[in-house]
Amino acid sequence: MAIIDSLRPPPRRNMPRILDFSIERDMMQLHGGPLAGIDEAGRGPWAGPVVAAAVILDPAKIPNGVTDSKALNADKRVLLYAKIMKTAEVGIGIADVARIDRDNILQATLWAMSEAVSRLAEQPQIALVDGNRLPKLPCATQALVKGDARCISIAAASIIAKVTRDRMMMALAKTHPGYGFERHKGYGTAEHQAALDRLGVCDQHRRSFRPIQLKLAML
Repeated sequence: MAIIDSLRPPPRRNMPRILDFSIERDMMQLHGGPLAGIDEAGRGPWAGPVVAAAVILDPAKIPNGVTDSKALNADKRVLLYAKIMKTAEVGIGIADVARIDRDNILQATLWAMSEAVSRLAEQPQIALVDGNRLPKLPCATQALVKGDARCISIAAASIIAKVTRDRMMMALAKTHPGYGFERHKGYGTAEHQAALDRLGVCDQHRRSFRPIQLKLAML
């Protein structure tokens, strides 16, 4: 296992890189295929699950415009989500708040990544993972720092994970009204803090996170 941190420099802010399948082709020459890209959404929020996605792209059917989900607006992400789901093999892993609080956010994230890979219809020979920490997988794994902006398979996974989690948070907004989950998606915004001051902590808040611990200590 190794960390790929110098294949290419990261793109300049607000200038998303036009991605291709070249990293994948190089890695598949070494390890064979198929290859899965893995990314997550939701490590930082105060509330809600962390979601990981594993994506095996068909190089002949990659949708145009796939790049780091953070460089796309919500409408573009949703459009690409639908196209990726139709043309690629996709697995999704979801670590709920109970797992996050029990195991910590890093371990819950790595578990969700492993779960995402296990849900692929075809198991990969090599997985490229965004970041610098690797889940335990039954295949070769490589960490790729800033991989969502450099590797199209990871970028596709970032889109799937982000849209999936956003939809989950919008659903939670209906069962937990008043917190604004549909807007801030559980992140620590001023709106979210004000809702906590007004409504208190709900069952979707991560009690292992310091801002929630401080809020509970005030009760």
